[in-house]
Amino acid sequence: MSKKQDAFYFDNFIACAEYSCRAAHRLREVLTDFRPDEISEKFDEIHEIERQADEERHKLNDMLIKAFITPIEREDIAALSHDLDEVTDKIEDVLIRIYINNVQSIRPEAIRLLDTVIKCCDALLGLLKEFSDFRKSKELSRKIIEINTLEEEADKLYISSMRQLHIEEKDVLQIIAWREIYDYMEKCADACEHAADVIGSVVMKNS
Repeated sequence: MSKKQDAFYFDNFIACAEYSCRAAHRLREVLTDFRPDEISEKFDEIHEIERQADEERHKLNDMLIKAFITPIEREDIAALSHDLDEVTDKIEDVLIRIYINNVQSIRPEAIRLLDTVIKCCDALLGLLKEFSDFRKSKELSRKIIEINTLEEEADKLYISSMRQLHIEEKDVLQIIAWREIYDYMEKCADACEHAADVIGSVVMKNS
């Protein structure tokens, strides 16, 4: 396989992670300066980012179908592509839940949890920029551990946010709405960790 064809896969992973980061940072802006009357417009913006990310994934799938030899195992390429897609999808799902549940104000715990999700996305992008050098890189293991640590932090924030929600909130509909929102934020961090685990598996197979 040519170096150009090899590079396509790694560049595609990076592009998909960049869309995840863009969506996460845009969601942070929307929730920080939250205006319920503009939520439909903001949803369209994030949906467009998700659509562009889907286009990148489709390009990879098309290449994978035609490829005879790949730089890493096909199932690893497919798994990593799926997990990267999940990150962006779940970020969009957060805003969808805010929209359909007609949320009128943002809980401060949501911002703290989202900030950790953003750190996960940014760390995953850094990991993917190093991934093409997986046979020689001395940074991959450290970056994978960083993402695992951030995911654990997200889990703790998820649990504490859920507890605070059930202690403070008396409106059952609001409890249901925010449980969904927190669930999807936590799933974003999970997808980042799953992607990092795929990369860790690739490193182990080739060490």
